[in-house]
Amino acid sequence: MKKLALFIASIALLGGIATAQDTMYVHQQGGTITKIAINKIDSIVFNETTITAPPLGTVTYGSMTDGESNNYKTVTLGTQTWMAENLKVTKFNDGTTIPNVTDATIWSNLTTAAVCTYNNTTNADTIRTYGRLYNWHAVNTGKLCPTGWHVPNDAEWATLQNYLVANGYNYDGTTSDNKIAKSMASTTGWASDLYTGDIGNNPSTNNKSGFTALPGGYRYSSGSFILIGDFGGWWSSTENGTSYADGRGLLYSNYSLSYNYSDKVSGFSIRCLRN
Repeated sequence: MKKLALFIASIALLGGIATAQDTMYVHQQGGTITKIAINKIDSIVFNETTITAPPLGTVTYGSMTDGESNNYKTVTLGTQTWMAENLKVTKFNDGTTIPNVTDATIWSNLTTAAVCTYNNTTNADTIRTYGRLYNWHAVNTGKLCPTGWHVPNDAEWATLQNYLVANGYNYDGTTSDNKIAKSMASTTGWASDLYTGDIGNNPSTNNKSGFTALPGGYRYSSGSFILIGDFGGWWSSTENGTSYADGRGLLYSNYSLSYNYSDKVSGFSIRCLRN
């Protein structure tokens, strides 16, 4: 539209060089949307369209299905589209089965991919709610998320954090510092807390972003399970030295999304990001 404005201005400056037989073509994103004879034009007015963002807490969910027919809500935040539920797959996206390791000692010594559920539960409702836990060796295969999706790297987690902070998702509405935990956390499942801004304080006001983070706990590097109801942790695909990898976490008694790095053999939840 700026090029069109300059074209019209140049006609006026040149004393009306355009003739009555000339035609003005209006283009938008490379395609002609209309053409008008010059002698039919009385005036041209340019209006700027203003797009108003929906109020915080107004969330529109999408959906996707993995290769094992598990259905997930999805949510778009800024330029990113995330799963709004934890991953549940037992197979890589090439159809290969991920070993389900229940024994704590075997788990603690793994150098290859593995999956488990919290406390090795087989309860379908629990798995449907919290998803499964994966070691980082499963992440590192590059085949854990469904086709068209991937495990976010550390920079992509940072992009999400920066978007939420800058767009008023801090619990107090500010746009600096990292106080986004309540806006990311689900409204149920979290332990109670007394302090304003923490996830566990008045959880009915959580989840303004629609991310619906759950306190699914994690599997410690020793193979033991801890902190379900208190903590949710998610891997990134970013390695941090020989033995560790980066991730993010939320704690019921905190108001921030935390950066974590953990032993690669630990078991954390996964949120996939659309390619």
